[in-house]
Parts: sequence; structure tokens; C-alpha cells
Amino acid sequence: MPVPSHARGYENFDGSIGRTAAESTPRWSYPPTAPDGAPNIIVVLIDDMGYSDIGPFGSEIETPTLNRLAANGLRLTNYHTTPLCSPSRASLLTGINAHRAGFGFVANADPGFPGLRLELADDVLTLPEILRGNGYATYAVGKWHLVRDATMNPAAHRDSWPTQRGFDRYYGSLEGLNSFYYPNQLVSDSSVVDIEEYPEGYYLTDDLTDKAIGYLKDLRSHDAAKPFFLYFAHVAMHGPLQAKPADLEKYRGRYAEGWDKLRQSRFAKQLADGLFPPDTQQKPRNTEPGYEAAEWDSLSPDEQRRFARYMEVYAGMVDSIDQSLGRILDTLEQLGEAENTIVVFTSDNGGTAEGGPEGTRTYFAEFAHITDPDWVGDVPHDEELIGTAKLGVHYPRGWGQASNTPFRFYKGQTFAGGVRVPFLLSWPKGLPRTEGDNGIRHEYTYVTDLAPTLLELAGLQRPTVRNGLPAKDFDGISAVETLRDAQAKTKHTEQYSEMIGNRGFYRDGWKLLSLYEPGTDIDAPLWQLFDVRADPTELHDLSAQFPEKVAELAAAWDESAWANTVFPLVTRQELQRRRPEEARFAAPVRLLPGTPTLERYRSQRLIAYRDFVIEAELGGYRPGDEGVLVAHGDPLGGYVLYLEDGRVVFGVNSYGLYQSVTSAPLDAKARRITVRAKVRPRLRADFAIEIDGAPAGELLDQVQFVGMSPWTGISVGVDARGPVSWELRERRGTFRYTGELRAVSYTPGPIRVPQRTIEAVEREAEFVAE
Repeated sequence: MPVPSHARGYENFDGSIGRTAAESTPRWSYPPTAPDGAPNIIVVLIDDMGYSDIGPFGSEIETPTLNRLAANGLRLTNYHTTPLCSPSRASLLTGINAHRAGFGFVANADPGFPGLRLELADDVLTLPEILRGNGYATYAVGKWHLVRDATMNPAAHRDSWPTQRGFDRYYGSLEGLNSFYYPNQLVSDSSVVDIEEYPEGYYLTDDLTDKAIGYLKDLRSHDAAKPFFLYFAHVAMHGPLQAKPADLEKYRGRYAEGWDKLRQSRFAKQLADGLFPPDTQQKPRNTEPGYEAAEWDSLSPDEQRRFARYMEVYAGMVDSIDQSLGRILDTLEQLGEAENTIVVFTSDNGGTAEGGPEGTRTYFAEFAHITDPDWVGDVPHDEELIGTAKLGVHYPRGWGQASNTPFRFYKGQTFAGGVRVPFLLSWPKGLPRTEGDNGIRHEYTYVTDLAPTLLELAGLQRPTVRNGLPAKDFDGISAVETLRDAQAKTKHTEQYSEMIGNRGFYRDGWKLLSLYEPGTDIDAPLWQLFDVRADPTELHDLSAQFPEKVAELAAAWDESAWANTVFPLVTRQELQRRRPEEARFAAPVRLLPGTPTLERYRSQRLIAYRDFVIEAELGGYRPGDEGVLVAHGDPLGGYVLYLEDGRVVFGVNSYGLYQSVTSAPLDAKARRITVRAKVRPRLRADFAIEIDGAPAGELLDQVQFVGMSPWTGISVGVDARGPVSWELRERRGTFRYTGELRAVSYTPGPIRVPQRTIEAVEREAEFVAE
């Protein structure tokens, strides 16, 4: 029966409506469903892992799961990515060049230009959004790093958080890195996990793996057929380097021969496996100032012993990643879905030089160490702590070059060491290996190619609109033809790259590169030219021999840069600019007991480069009251104020070196405990303690906390998550305050960067950029 014209709400209903159900015909609407037989998709993305760190690409590290994937799947030997993590993740998940996606740098800046939005724009479609629109369940675990650090806190908008960008479920860290034993902040879906203390034996990679497996089991218990997309973005191998005891012990003594011999053995295996032409050369080591790796035999026995321990930790972490993937694939086998699951394994960029020439006590120590070479020696006082929860070390850059075997340079540079990484793909049902096919593909591919490739393999279409806006087109090109046919040629024949003045342009086997040196003209590149078909390790500069090719590719780079919003070129120092409204993060704040631990960036804005005052308001001290009043940080650096045995104690953890001062006994009914911090030149600080306005002790000439430290945010009335003081945690646990604590207030002063410190701050900016 026709619906009366005055009726509302029936306009889009294609059944029939009468006055009663008996006179009406029902219709139902359904969400999109995937095509029958659509494959599951798993993308495993590793952080800061170089080309040679897994068995299929030359490594001695035990990676049996990845070895099996390579034996049954495909190895892409000529796969490239961007030089840094956020840009690579943006390109991988969108199929769009990094700058055009808004990520010309990591999400730890905000200079105010289109190519550096550092959040995903409304017209940028993500792979999970496309897959979910095609009937997939979508899950993400691990590192996100596509949220500006100013919007990681729970009060910020969540437009660029994972569950707002296509993922049904998410568990992990929005940060660019994290501690493996004491993550500073974990997020479940769109909410911060408010955890006070991690359980004994906690390890982040295991936690992420448990969550991923739980998602898959949960899906199959409710829907036996719906295909899924799992994006497992490991926090490993980013510093700080921390390994589980069993994994660390497994590699004890294996790296005593050093990084030079390791590079030789890995390169020999790469040649034997056919990853490069037999006449490929490997440069002995990086020798350029600031990038150089020492000759192993030139090191003292003590240095060799200590440096080898860093690599033992790194190897244990790679092993742990392989174990993680093994557990996930075992789950697929148990579900009967291994054959029809596409598995991709790759890295976001090459191995890093962030540990400096000698390695660091903690990852954050390098921020301070580069400002003052005489700082605190930066050598762990106990080598047995390297790789454990008590320190967050990073390896010397000689191991970074070994990671990038056989290439030059590191993460952050556009040379192959920064952008050429391992890539494995396996799909037994859809891409079975045929007889005579060794599974090795040498054709050029780029990170933007992954999204269109996966969609074509799965037989899915990409929408043209997002949120009512025309969606940006893919820049990537499907690589399906080269995957299916070892003789097929790549369709991705040219590609620009840029990172803080480092430039690159690839076209038909030619590669134009420049290495930007801070302090020089960022728009005056010193071009080098390589024929990477004959010289894949980029050793022989042909720019003088072929000036016309240099001019051609330089002009092409310029054209691509304008088309992809690369301009304006921004120096490391200019990346320190922030939007004016962030000044609110440095306004005085009063924190009540029970306030969840503050987010790291918001906490750090209260103290960085400035004098500040902390006041703990008590309801009146009573004998026996004890516990932590305020804590900011963890084993990687920070400070803690607490009462014990009737005295006030203030302690500072200078990236692994802990010092404290204790007051005289408290008078009954004391009401205000104050810490006054005063900055000094060379990124130092003095701390003074007061009780009801009277001096009670001081700690002078301590390290100022800058960069991204302290890593764990501010906790009131408890030392939550990672301990600032190991000794205190072992004696008292998180040591919640037992008396009446009314509030803790922070009063930041103006930023004070003495002239003598400006150079140091600029050097720190360089390190952040790397």
C-alpha cells in the first residue's frame, strides 16, 4: 500500500508499509561484506630494523619463522621506504607519498606547513578504512606514531587516532617509541590504560602479541568467515633496547668479533643467496664525519666487550619478534586459515645511528650527552644491566651500519642505509611458489605500493570519497605483476624522497642523492649520482661524468617536491616551532590525588628549559605518614619526592645515575613541601627543597630533563609505572602516600635558554630529527 505523502522516515525504505505489520513487507539493510574467499591480511612492521637483520636477508640471528615465510613466499630485495618512522607509516597505510599525506617528518613537531601537518587529513583514506568498507574486521596493535605529540593526551581530539582511522580495535602506544618493561602510556581502542604497576615479567612485545591473538580468537568465536586485517606495528627495534632475560642470554658471547666481521659474514650470505649481483661491492665502513664507525680492532678490549653486549640485546629483540610472529601464525594454523592469509613483513626505515659512537646508558641520555661530551661519562656503571629493565640503552652506531649491510648511512638519510629494508610476502593460496622460482624479486618497489598491491591481491575496490571529500589518489602502484612473474618489470619507475634537507630521486635505475649538513644552505644540495643497477650500494658517484643526468633528475626532484608539498624545506631547528596555543601546556596546574598519570608530552611542557616550582599540599603531616607525593619519570630518567621515616626525600635519576637528598625530621603538622628547580647553562639544573618555606636540602648541578624526557608522565601520590628509584621500588613498591595529600601544583617559569646553551639545544634538535 502506498505511504501517505505526509509520512516521515520512510523515504529510503524499499519494502512496503501499511498500517499494520500484516499489511507490510519488511526489508533489512546489511553492512558491506567481503567477496567470498577474500584473504586475511597481516602486515608486520618493524621499527628501525636494517636490511640484514633477519635470516632471509643475511643475518645470523635465529629467525626460523621468517625463514619459513621466505622459503614459501617472496623476498623483495629492492624495496624502499622513507628515512623515518611516521612518514613511512603514513605512506604504508595510505598509499600516498609522505609529504602529501602530511608527514614530511615524525609526529614530534608542528612547524605549520601542509607537508608537515603530522596528522592524517580528512581527505586521506587509510587502508583499514578501505578494508573495513569492504567487509573486513580491522585490528591494530603496537606503535602508531601518526598523532602529533600535542594530541596524545586524553583531552585532545582523536581525529588521527587508530580507531578514528579505520581500525575496529587498537592496543598499543601512540608514541614513536616506548620502554619494553614500563611503557609510559598504553591506549586500548580510544582510551588510555590507567595502570599503576605492570605485572612481574611484563614485556611489551609479548603483551602486544597476546592482544593480537586475542582479537583473532574473539573474531572467530563470533564470525567464522569474516576476513580480517591485522596491522602489527612493533615498537621494537626502536631504542631503548631491552630484551627478555632468556632471549638476551641466548646471544651471550656471539658478537665478540665485532661489527666489521659481522658485516663481512652477512654480506657473504647475501651474495650466496642471490640478493645482489656477484660483483656487488661493500664499502668497509662509514667514514664521513658524524656518521663514521670505528674500526673494531682499534677499540680497547673493554670497549669491545661492552659494545658487544649492546648487540647481544639487539639480537635477542629480533629473536623475540620472530617468536611473536610464530605465535600468530600458529594461531592461524589452529584456525585453519594459514593458507589464505597474506603475510607481509618489513621495516619502516634502516638501522639507526642514534646511539652515537659509543652507545648510551639510556636512549634519552644522548639528548643530554650531545650537549656536553664530559657529561657523566655515559657508560653504564654495571655492564650486566645493559638490555635489562633498569636501563634503556642504545647501541653504538657501528652496529647500526652492520644492521644496514651492505649499504651506506643510516635512518634519517636518503641513501640506501636509511631507506632500503627487508620485505617478505607470503600467501600460499594466492601466490604459491612455482617450480624454478626462487621467490626473489629484484624490481624496484616503494612503500606507497603496498596498499594498492594488497587491494588488488584481495580483489577489492578503493572508494573515491572520504567524509564527503574527494579522497586523494594513490601515489603507489600495484606490484602484483612483479610478485606473480619474476620476469615482469616494475611500473614504479620514479620516486622522490626528502628528509630535513636530505634528498633523493630515483628514475629507471638512476638515483640522485644529497646529504644535508646542518649549518649549510638547505636549498643548495650537493648532488651525487649513482647507477644503482650496476652499483646498488651507492659507492661510485657519477655526477661529474654525467652532469646532464644530474640536471635532469634534479629538475624532476624539484617538480615532484612541488607536487607533493615538500616545500618549504625546513631545517632541524625550524622544526622546533610549535603552534601558539600549545603555550597552555605550560600554564600552572593543580593536580588532585587520584588524577591518572599525565601524558608524557603534556607533563614535559611544565618543566622543559625553564625554572619551575612543585608544591605538595598536605592536610597536615602526622607521624607515620609516608609515601610518594609526586613522581615524574622512570628508570630512563626523572625525579621523585616522597616522605619516609619522618623525613622528606627528593631524588633525581639522571638517565640511570640516581642521587637524592634527605631533610631533617619533619615537624608535626607540616603542610607544604616545595621543590624549586632553577636551570643552569649546558642543560643543567639546581633543585632546592623547602618545608613550609624553610630550606630543607638541595641537589645541585643535575641534568636538565629535555627532549622527550622524563618518559613517564607525572603521578600524584604514587610512583606509577616505571620506578624513578629502583631501590625505593624494591623496598616499598609504588609507595602510595598514606597521609592526607590535598594536591600537587606545578608553577612553570618562562623558558630560559642561556646563550651558552643555544648551541647545545640546536645539537639536540639534530638528534631528535634523526
